[in-house]
Amino acid sequence: MRNVSIKSIYNILSVSSIECFEQLSKISNSHLIDVRTKPEWLYVGIPNLQSLQKKTLFISWQTYPSMKINSNFKKEILNSKIDKNDNIFLICRSGQRSLQAATYLTSFGFTKCRNVIDGFEGIHDKYLQRSTVNGWKYNLLPWKQ
Repeated sequence: MRNVSIKSIYNILSVSSIECFEQLSKISNSHLIDVRTKPEWLYVGIPNLQSLQKKTLFISWQTYPSMKINSNFKKEILNSKIDKNDNIFLICRSGQRSLQAATYLTSFGFTKCRNVIDGFEGIHDKYLQRSTVNGWKYNLLPWKQ
């Protein structure tokens, strides 16, 4: 797998978590891929798309605990049967790993990758805590633990 820089040659569109949820509700061929790690899914929570009659896909961009790029990422995406022209929204904790994953997928011909810029937990507040400024959880979008 090649290295992916956050500064990409691809113009990845960033959307807020609210915009992501709205677009997932309106666009039939749209998917949410949570690229966080398994411990994050288990202990922090996950987006719940049940109200949209959709399921979040869980494919880690980096593997825990080494945090190395998941060498099976592309294979797992292809095995999910997502079409390269489907609308793909990628989410992580705060928008960085999802941007890297979106850049990577775009380099392989996925044409409509979107980065959820505020992520599941959002940025730190002045006390270095998350989910207090922005993000999926802060915006009270459906999630479960």
